[in-house]
Amino acid sequence: MGDISNDSVTQGYDYSEYYSHNSDDSTSPCNNGEVRKFGSIFLPTLYGIVFVVGFVGNGLVVCVLKQQKSMTMTDMCLLNLAVSDLLFVISLPFWAHEAAVSSWEFGKFMCVVVTVLHVMGFYANIFFIVIMSVDRYMIIVHAITVARFRSFKLGVILIAIVWAISFWASLPTAVFTRVKNESGFKCETAFPEDNKWRLFTYYELNVFGLIIPLIVMIFCYSKIIPTLVNIKTNKKHRAIKLVLLIVLIFFFFWTPYNIVVFLNSLRYLDYFSNCDSIRAINYGLYWTQTLAFTHCCLNPVIYAFAGQKFKKLVLKLLQKWLPVCFTTCRISESFNTEVSERRSSFHSRSSEITSARLL
Repeated sequence: MGDISNDSVTQGYDYSEYYSHNSDDSTSPCNNGEVRKFGSIFLPTLYGIVFVVGFVGNGLVVCVLKQQKSMTMTDMCLLNLAVSDLLFVISLPFWAHEAAVSSWEFGKFMCVVVTVLHVMGFYANIFFIVIMSVDRYMIIVHAITVARFRSFKLGVILIAIVWAISFWASLPTAVFTRVKNESGFKCETAFPEDNKWRLFTYYELNVFGLIIPLIVMIFCYSKIIPTLVNIKTNKKHRAIKLVLLIVLIFFFFWTPYNIVVFLNSLRYLDYFSNCDSIRAINYGLYWTQTLAFTHCCLNPVIYAFAGQKFKKLVLKLLQKWLPVCFTTCRISESFNTEVSERRSSFHSRSSEITSARLL
């Protein structure tokens, strides 16, 4: 398979460099066969969990938002954020299967398609989070000024730009993606030997996947919090906590992965050459990558389910899909209410009788 460093950019489809300096042959410079064995169990399990949770959560967001007759800018961003997450998680079963059987069995076309969807979904996810942060900053801090500019047309233009940039960002990886037959078919990104494109994709990930988004989010929310503090409402503390949670979760889930990706890039600049360092980076990429991937499972909770309006829409949709369950719940609730009333009435009568006896 490709190279773990590749994996840093394509988020989990290219594992060859986990073993590029290493093979199961004990005479190789670095025998990292245990890394391969660990990955064949760890990756399918974790990718499977992320796929199921991410698909259900983001799928529900898409279904709920599509039920609305009119969409605000925030709704449009939420919808496209969920779609980008879906594109991302849909690719995970393919990489999980490849890691489990140590072979790519879906052909060259699917290798390229899955890779592009995966990388596009990854970058679009980050960019839509940034757009939503900027949008919140504008409507909270500059509400009067920007109110007339926040239109459906502007939302469509911004969304188109985000998807175009995401596609552009995925091109270097897509162009060099190949299926190679090396002791089994492998879907990998075969960068030129000078490693210039490889390093470009790593630093592209660091810059567009963490540094710029984090700077933008910190700026936006550092302006939003003081504004919320000055607003006289009982809900402002909840809003401030949500704002801080968004930034902290993003930082916690993505920073470790980007740090390890950067360290991995230094391997190609001859800063890490001993086997222990290579092995440590490989394991680090396994763990931090999975941690970063789980962020897409949290997006529906952070951006959608935290809102009262959205929760009401979810309940309405579930009531439409599962009328029997909701009918049962209503009957149970009605029964419990009736029992409660009877108990209350019984206790009231008992109290009256006891009082009469004492008198």
